[in-house]
Formats: sequence, structure tokens, C-alpha cells
Amino acid sequence: MTDYPVPPLERVHQGKVRDIYRVDEDRLLIIASDRLSAFDVILPDPIPGKGEMLTRISRFWFTQFNDLIRNHIIEDGLAEVLGNSGLAAQLESRSMLVRALKPLPVEAIVRGYLAGSGWRDYRADGAISGVKLPKGLQQSARLREPIFTPSTKEQTGDHDQNIDFDRMQELIGPELAIRVRDVSLAIYLRAGAYARERGIIIADTKFEFGVDDDGHLYLIDEVLTPDSSRFWPEDEWQLGISPPSFDKQFVRDYLETLDWDKKPPGPSIPPEIIEQTMARYRQAARYLLNDA
Repeated sequence: MTDYPVPPLERVHQGKVRDIYRVDEDRLLIIASDRLSAFDVILPDPIPGKGEMLTRISRFWFTQFNDLIRNHIIEDGLAEVLGNSGLAAQLESRSMLVRALKPLPVEAIVRGYLAGSGWRDYRADGAISGVKLPKGLQQSARLREPIFTPSTKEQTGDHDQNIDFDRMQELIGPELAIRVRDVSLAIYLRAGAYARERGIIIADTKFEFGVDDDGHLYLIDEVLTPDSSRFWPEDEWQLGISPPSFDKQFVRDYLETLDWDKKPPGPSIPPEIIEQTMARYRQAARYLLNDA
């Protein structure tokens, strides 16, 4: 399912939102569709303009951490790559030309607040991914310091599984695991301070990383978007509730009201939910990118 003109390249992967095409041995083209997923299921109704919004936000964030870690973006001209300036113009706003790297088989999740699956895990056993937390915390509580809670990275349709740091070290090696953890926390702290100055709390987020043939670590995929993060308006945060959000939690909350088993196929989304979801994405972009 695509909602953009398909480039004349081999598609090597179709994710929940992003499609990856091979340009050559060293380069890939990532195109962000307008698809929306929830509970690991791709929903049948796209969110118009979402792919462009996610790409703009990711491109902005990638430039903010160059002193901390390499990123996968290549600034080659898309028209030259595709050999078609018209097609390039249609795809450019939702595309990133990137290095072909080996993705790590884990997602690097950082949590600064108690929400989502982290809140559920905490209520069950007082810990998230093996990280013990103080007793008596309320929903949406700000943690004393951000915590690193990795997960597996499963194929489309399968649920990612939270793992502890020891398991992550087994999967990718101790040295690389420590590097991923430390840079993830550093990025989160910097981004969180930036966003808070603009009225947004980044409650939690996930990062993905890849390595090249020389073992260099790169930040890849998307960064600090409403799809990969939980964004809250700072002036509406309070303990004990799940605050309104700038991300797709709005859609999840709607889906929770339906008689749906959270398995494919996903239910259709009413037009008013689609519009309100896109409005939240636009608002996040306005705050973060200083858009008018």
C-alpha cells in the first residue's frame, strides 16, 4: 500500500510507515508514507501529509546531534539518483537518501516519565526492562533521571519485546550496547531540554542505530517524531493521568473504545479522528521547528 509515486528502484523493505528502496550497494532511499500504525497493526486509512511531516521533523533532529554521533543521511541530489526531476520533486519532501548500513536488532528506548507500556510494567512488578523504580509512583510521574529500556525489533505484525540491558549485551555485544545506551540518554537529555523550552515534554522515545563495515555507529531511521515518541503539552501535564498528546496516542485512545482484538486487519478511522490526529502532528512541528 503506497500513497506516493513509486520510484523505479528495488524495494527491499516495507515497514509500518517507511519503505526502503535500494539505490546502489552503498545507498538506500527511505520514503515515509502517510500510513499510520497502532498496536503494531497498519490501519487502512492514511493521515494526509504525515510522511512529509515526519521527514521534516527527523531531518531537523538529525542535525542537532552531529557532535554526539554520526547519522545515515547523504545529501546527494535526489533528481540525479532517480534520473527524473519531476518524480524527485514529488518525493523529496517525504524522502531521505541514506547510507546502506547494518541495523542493530534492538530498539533503544529512553523514558523520562512513567507512561504507556512502561507504566503497565511498573504496576505489574515495579520495574521496566529490569530497571527497578521507587515504590508509589503515579502515572505520568517524572523519573528522577531518564532510564534506558531496550526492546527487541520484530518484523511487521509481531510485537517488540522489552528486554533488560544484560540481554541487549548478549545480542549486540557489551561495548556496543554501552555506546548505544550512553548516546541514547545523551540525545534524550538534549532534545528534552530543547523541547521543554518550546512547551513540549518528551515523555519517552525510541531510537534505532546501525553500523557500517568498519563498526562505526550511526543514528538511523527516524528521530524524535510523533510516531517514535510520546509528546505532551507541558502546560497540561499532571500526575495521575495520561495527558493529551501531540502523537498517535490520540488514535490509540480512540481504538481502545472499539471492539477490536488489536490484530489485522485494523479498523477504519473516522474522518474527524484523522483530521484531529494530523492537527496534533502539525502542532508538534510548529512548536519544535518554529513554524508559523
